[in-house]
Formats: sequence, C-alpha cells, structure tokens
Amino acid sequence: MTTCGPAQRARAALAQNFLAGVARAALVCLAGLPAAGQAATVQVEVLDAAGRPLPDAVVFLESAEARKAVKPLSGAEMAQEKRQFVPGVLVVPVGTEVRFPNHDSVRHHVYSFSPAKKFELKLYTGTPSNPVLFDRPGVAVLGCNIHDQMVGWIVVVDTPYYARTPAAPGRAQIDNVPPGTYTLRTWHTRLPVGAPAQEQALTVPATGAAAASVRLAGLQP
Repeated sequence: MTTCGPAQRARAALAQNFLAGVARAALVCLAGLPAAGQAATVQVEVLDAAGRPLPDAVVFLESAEARKAVKPLSGAEMAQEKRQFVPGVLVVPVGTEVRFPNHDSVRHHVYSFSPAKKFELKLYTGTPSNPVLFDRPGVAVLGCNIHDQMVGWIVVVDTPYYARTPAAPGRAQIDNVPPGTYTLRTWHTRLPVGAPAQEQALTVPATGAAAASVRLAGLQP
C-alpha cells in the first residue's frame, strides 16, 4: 500500500482548491447569462376609430435583434380561386419566395406595381415554375390584368414575430417573443394605399405575457 507524503498531500490540496475555484467561476458566469428559452406571449387588440374590434389587421414587432432572427418562410402561396386571391392578405418574412397557383379554369395575369415588389406573371394557368422573391419589407398590392375586381395584399415584414387579428372579435397573438423593447406596427387593408403602418413602443417581459391595444384612425370604408 502506497502512502502520500506531506508534499504530495499539499499538491493534491492545491489542485482540489484550484478546481473548486474554476467551478465557482463557471457558476458565476452562467448566472450572468439569460436563461435559455426565455420568451413571452404578446397579445394585441386592434380597434377602429369607433372602438370596434378590427378583424384581419396585421401586427408585427420590429427591433434590431428581430431583424437578425428573420428566416424565409417555406411553402408560401397566394392562390387564385373563384377569381379571388386566397388568402386576401398574406404575411411573409423578408426573403420569402411566394408561388401563385391558379386554381381557376380561366387564365390570370397577376401583377404588382408597389415599391415593395414590382413583378408581373403574364396570362397563365396552373402554377408558374418560378416563385416570386419578396426581398424588401413593405406592402405589395396585387391585381389581375384580366379581372379588375381581384385585389390582394402581401405584407413583407423584417421580423419573425407577426400575427393577424382573427375574423371574429379577438386579439392577435404572437408567441415565443424574446424579452426586449420593440416597435409594434399595425397595418390594415383599409388604410390608404401607401400609408405606413401605425407604430408604438412595446416592452416584452422575460416571462409571462405582454398586451397592447391599438386604435387605427383614418380607415377607408
């Protein structure tokens, strides 16, 4: 059986103290970091000038950190059915490619002259082989050169945190929002063409929920 001398025991004690110090330092560093998975739910109530709930409003949260988290949406489509755009309003993050399938028996000629995205899909049936890339934030108003009654909107946002108010009275809900200070922007199809989304500041807590109420004025009938 081997026994340790005084020098060996001293070296072992020093090594043990060193490792304990490293462990304490690591714990201090970890304590200073934000907890993984910190996120909150944001609920937004959108009202018209008379205080009535406004369905199909688009709400989104912008910040420098949100812009860094943007990822293109896969499988986005703006279809044509019964000579209408379906959905009437499509919200996509910047960098998303959108397909325009024509499910009607007649041909459509889809276009947009909006600064956010100018494009033209000349008379076609089925689905054009190349999707349209929406690479700038803003609102693209869609029309059909054959059917003047057709109108649709693609809202391109520079954030992954967005939602729409439901068709029935209720609040839009944005889940998994990291804590921080954001600009809450709200847009609706009844705003004048080219009008910017209304904005206000919103602070999101580390956990729980945040709520905001927005009243949109100047809406068209």
